[in-house]
Amino acid sequence: METLMDIYAARVAAGTLREDPAQVAVLPLLERVRADLAQQPVKKGLLSLIGGRKKPEAVQGLYLWGGVGRGKSMLMDLFYDHAPVPARRVHFHAFMQEVQGGIEAARKAGTADAIAPVVEKIAQDIRLLCFDEMQITDIADAMIVGRLFEGLFAKGVTVVTTSNRVPDDLYKDGLNRQLFLPFIEIIKQRLEVHHLHSPVDYRQGRLTGTPVYFHPVTPDVRATMDDIWNDLTGGATESLTLKVKGRDVVLPKFHNGIARATFWDLCGQMFGPGDYLVIADAVKLLILEDIPRLTRNNFNEAKRFVTLIDALYEAKVRTVCSAVDEPERLYIEGAGAFEFERTASRLREMQDKDWGEDAE
Repeated sequence: METLMDIYAARVAAGTLREDPAQVAVLPLLERVRADLAQQPVKKGLLSLIGGRKKPEAVQGLYLWGGVGRGKSMLMDLFYDHAPVPARRVHFHAFMQEVQGGIEAARKAGTADAIAPVVEKIAQDIRLLCFDEMQITDIADAMIVGRLFEGLFAKGVTVVTTSNRVPDDLYKDGLNRQLFLPFIEIIKQRLEVHHLHSPVDYRQGRLTGTPVYFHPVTPDVRATMDDIWNDLTGGATESLTLKVKGRDVVLPKFHNGIARATFWDLCGQMFGPGDYLVIADAVKLLILEDIPRLTRNNFNEAKRFVTLIDALYEAKVRTVCSAVDEPERLYIEGAGAFEFERTASRLREMQDKDWGEDAE
């Protein structure tokens, strides 16, 4: 059987990948999980004696962490595409929103243990869960992940995940974090933890020499934004819905930490700082299109835009923009024009080719 190392080498030879020693070091770890899943026998027990079937136990998975753009998601996709068992690949944020929805439905139905039916439903059809970008920022998620994952492992589900954080830094400084610490121990016991320590940020590299702020918005600029999206994501079309205090915050296009949205998608709705913090936490690169002229006529939208840029700036989210004009000329009259000078300055700083490269 062709190994992941063989597949990676073939892609390097074909010129679709650039060989990276840090990535190559991960391949045997993923191949070990793949082989264990393929060879895992059905556990003998009472069910086998009466002709029934029992799912194999979960094998040791992998927790792959490291900086943005190092190839974690690419490696996981390579593994997922050649998984030998029924599998699902999902962004961790989206998965936890599904779980919270399932728990809420179970509670409404009067189920005493609301997590149990959620675990059962997930484990029915898969033996492998591949998560992109595991991170815990919501206390509701923090309080249930321990029991959730214990249940999944008990049902024979193996987990492979990427993250920008070492396990010990998950939910760092979070409310009631001491209640979350047992989950970190579960991760360390059930998943092999590996740091992908590459010095190269390939996501930044693909933008090197490419402008990241375009004005005015012309058909050629729109085509360029399409090209950037297609180059970074392969033309992905899926969306991501983030739940923030019961509200839906939708990123119309999202893939491997890269999002694409218009100004009106993110600033034309009544979003606040909390919404933008969640967006900044979920996204590592944002393509933001169609930023209009900002005046007293769209003052509320302008305020939201300032808050959005602040959140992206503080989180070191790489941002590609298309706008009606240069940053300094977006908001030149009306209440808030003076305060916008800081936002314009940040937009300028965020255009630097090295900006955000130290973000983890």
